[in-house]
Amino acid sequence: MKNNFFNYSVANIYLKPSSNSDVSSQILYGEKFKILSKKKNWIKIKTNFDNYVGFIKKKKFNQNFKPSKKIYKLKSKIFKKVNNNFLPTNNFLYFGSGISVKKKNKNYIEFEKNKWIKINDTKKINHQETNFIKILKLFLGCKYLWGGKTSIGIDCSALIQIYFYYNRNYFPRDSKDQVKFCKKKVNKKLSKGDIIFWKGHVGMCLNQSKFIHAYGPKKKVLIMPTNFTIKLIKKTAKLMVKKISNIENY
Repeated sequence: MKNNFFNYSVANIYLKPSSNSDVSSQILYGEKFKILSKKKNWIKIKTNFDNYVGFIKKKKFNQNFKPSKKIYKLKSKIFKKVNNNFLPTNNFLYFGSGISVKKKNKNYIEFEKNKWIKINDTKKINHQETNFIKILKLFLGCKYLWGGKTSIGIDCSALIQIYFYYNRNYFPRDSKDQVKFCKKKVNKKLSKGDIIFWKGHVGMCLNQSKFIHAYGPKKKVLIMPTNFTIKLIKKTAKLMVKKISNIENY
């Protein structure tokens, strides 16, 4: 199977080969994937980063791609060059997306034919951001979206995974797999970087008393008091904490 690279800003990954099917995740610009099978206008894929399997619409994809930069902004506006002026379009690349630099002009990078982004929106592909709180806080106020991975909308497990995706370190996509992957914390005292799992939900402690998560009932990414959140989820969803781990172990 040949490697393919996704060359569109973002697309939904579906459980079945139909737009009426549930969205299970998304794929971002520059992501490597393999085609497992084809069915009419759909292809079944397996992503290289987290081995995620699902269906996307059949399009023409890159097969030769070597990213040298990645997006270090919540969303980076795409520009087109007209008579030496850079004009904004209505399109974006999203946080963590990898790009190949074709050429540079002034303060812009061309990543595809007449598609430019600002150099200051990028970092080198091997850049490591160790401040996980900085990355998660970028998404504060973003809409909750089941299967989402961008500022347009993001779900609880993607909010945790996006830190690892940016640094290109493996971490599972879904909370049911994340909880299996993560080691249980021995010390029961809550602290910075603690990942708290419930059945079907996950979030992270910014410190002992503050908790960030993409919370479905509030329909956005927000910070809440930790103990209040634990009691609220127990009361409203009848769910107990399943496991506590810490992000610095991975």
